Amino acid sequence: MKITAIRTQLVNAKLRNWIFVRIATDQPGLHGLGEASLEFQTKAVAGAIEDIGQLIIGEDPRNIEFLWQTLFRHPFFKGGVVTMSAISGIDQALHDIKAKSLGIPLWQLLGGLARKRLRMYDHLGGGDITAVYDDAAAESFAGRARKSRDDGFTALKILAVPKTAPLAGGKSLREAESLMRAAREGAGDDMDIMVDLHGRTSAAMAIQYAKVLEPFRPFFLEEPCQPEDAAGIARVARSTTIPIASGERLVHRSDFLPLLQQGAIAVAQPDVCHAGGITELRRIAALCETFGVTMAPHNPLGPVATMVNIHLGLTIPNFLIQEVMRSDVPWRDEIVTGVPEIASGYVLPPTAPGIGVEINDVAAARHPFQAVRPVQWYHDDGSIADW
Repeated sequence: MKITAIRTQLVNAKLRNWIFVRIATDQPGLHGLGEASLEFQTKAVAGAIEDIGQLIIGEDPRNIEFLWQTLFRHPFFKGGVVTMSAISGIDQALHDIKAKSLGIPLWQLLGGLARKRLRMYDHLGGGDITAVYDDAAAESFAGRARKSRDDGFTALKILAVPKTAPLAGGKSLREAESLMRAAREGAGDDMDIMVDLHGRTSAAMAIQYAKVLEPFRPFFLEEPCQPEDAAGIARVARSTTIPIASGERLVHRSDFLPLLQQGAIAVAQPDVCHAGGITELRRIAALCETFGVTMAPHNPLGPVATMVNIHLGLTIPNFLIQEVMRSDVPWRDEIVTGVPEIASGYVLPPTAPGIGVEINDVAAARHPFQAVRPVQWYHDDGSIADW
């Protein structure tokens, strides 16, 4: 069996363009799908896939580790989020091919089930971009949290912390407290609520936010400061009873090691579209398990990535919970077939061979690539703010 072609398919989904990867083989009808979506750098990732993809044309797609090492080491300049996203999408598609060639679902290829069902968590509005990022009103938080609970979810993520300075005053703290209180009232006492700080502030300010949020029992506090600040994240972790999560912007197991060595995180959040695909994410999971850290993979991206995460979560021993954006665009379910139903906040193991989804090319063509301008935020004095 040989790889004959690698190409990308771009689908605009408002905030981001989904980057789907297709690998063709010389076996009639046998191809692989993956996803490499990266916000605001779509063309760069598509170009990287074209650049490094040529390294494995003509190779046997089933030799996944050999091909991963080829893609990672032979370009000389290793890593970086663009290159690692390209590797991630290709790696997923290689796994899809191998599992399909064996006639088994991906989770079987990855060692079989570690659990019988997979817990999923929702976003406000089901992940609608406006609800998640642009509607910081207590009434909306309460109503949308109640809707997630009514839809059967037992866990929910919110962005309760506003655009914030490295040191902000009492107004910002009161706003975060108000939004968290509203979400708790809407969700009820039994729902787990994660709070994402989006790396918007300093460790010193994140510690203050954690103190006002603690009474509402957040499940975890995500990205309390910028991801490369392992010492700062560790300071936050030592100051609060809320478990700390981070890792969505890290792309290799070596990036996670400082966080683990400093005891900075209780939850690791690698993204299968950025952190080297299935191959590297499994290595990250094993490393985290060594430190007693659990996994909640980052996944605000497209339906192929969601399906890959489902297979991974079913097989990773130290898995905690899986993020999903089920309503980021109203036509999401038209793009692929085969995604399992989320029932009472869980999904059951898929049974179709490979990843188990196929792209509806007609539906995808209705949403062609569009340039998406990065989100730009500014503080009140006009200086640059982290989104």
